[in-house]
Amino acid sequence: AHVPYRETMPNTEHYIKNVAPAAGNRQSMPTLELPDGEIIRDGVAIIDHFENKSGHGFSPGTPKQRVINRLLDVIGAEGLLRPAMHYRWSFNETNLDYLQNEFGAGIVPGADQDTKKQVFEFASGRMRKAAAGFGVTEESKPLIEQSYSEFLQLFSQHLEAAPYLLGNRPTLGDYGLIGPLYAHLARDPYPAAKMRTEAPQVFRWVERMHAPHQVAVEYQTLKEDLFESDAVPATLKTLMSFIAEEYLPEIEANVAFANEWLDRHPGIEAGTNGLDKPGERTIGLSEFSWRGITLSTLVMPYRFYLLQRLQDSVSEASDAGQAFIKSVFAETGLASLLDIRTHRRVERVKHLEVWGPDLRLKN
Repeated sequence: AHVPYRETMPNTEHYIKNVAPAAGNRQSMPTLELPDGEIIRDGVAIIDHFENKSGHGFSPGTPKQRVINRLLDVIGAEGLLRPAMHYRWSFNETNLDYLQNEFGAGIVPGADQDTKKQVFEFASGRMRKAAAGFGVTEESKPLIEQSYSEFLQLFSQHLEAAPYLLGNRPTLGDYGLIGPLYAHLARDPYPAAKMRTEAPQVFRWVERMHAPHQVAVEYQTLKEDLFESDAVPATLKTLMSFIAEEYLPEIEANVAFANEWLDRHPGIEAGTNGLDKPGERTIGLSEFSWRGITLSTLVMPYRFYLLQRLQDSVSEASDAGQAFIKSVFAETGLASLLDIRTHRRVERVKHLEVWGPDLRLKN
């Protein structure tokens, strides 16, 4: 089933005066306003809302696939930001005119070209700085391109057997991946050409995610809704192994940094983020080894919130299910992802991430 909606931009008077304050005054998308005026910010929260209240199912029904689905949601929503930022901001000759038009249309529609250019230069300056925070440096750029090409190849191989990550319909992992793969990597001119030529199956998946009634003739023999018997195909395990190599070191380094940071700030009141600004998303930078170099990236509690959801899904499984999940994660090099935790859970209050009580004080 489809959820009808009307899309607007965050530059309207209504958004600035009514929606943004209710959403914690954080300028991040997506933010949803329901007909009754309720505000929901963040894609995960929006999907949860429709799953819980409207009966639309985006998650697999079995705990085993749910855990893997949430893994792909974490990596899609956050892990692919590095290639997304690189391919958007490192190829001015190809991308710049398109980006200037898109930013101008979204931020100051109807303005003259000089105004649009000034707004773009300001906004793009902030985003280029943010790209460095995601690990985009002159040293890392060729490695980011290698990594992304490998991902496209692995995802293409998986899509040879099924139109979506877990079978015949999109689930949460698909929605996590579509964020960067559509908004940056399939729309900006340089990476769009790369995806079309190197990974046409992935580009077709991007189109299919926006046109669910697409006649996917290559998959007509696939009858089941999701993979039968809670199966994890070999191509999906290969993607998981790629995640272990590419993103697990960063996640581990981020969790270690956060725990040290929390130890240095023992007086943080539960229900707050411990920072001067309630809407601030980062607590610092952590270093880790990646593809033979050292990267320094932003530590964002939101990522721990997503990680918790994955780990919580494990506890929902039966004893046999948990053993199966642990075996698959061990087989693919991701065993530690099920155990690493921050000293405080990340909770969401008024659409913003905050720290819960210190878990070590419960014993």
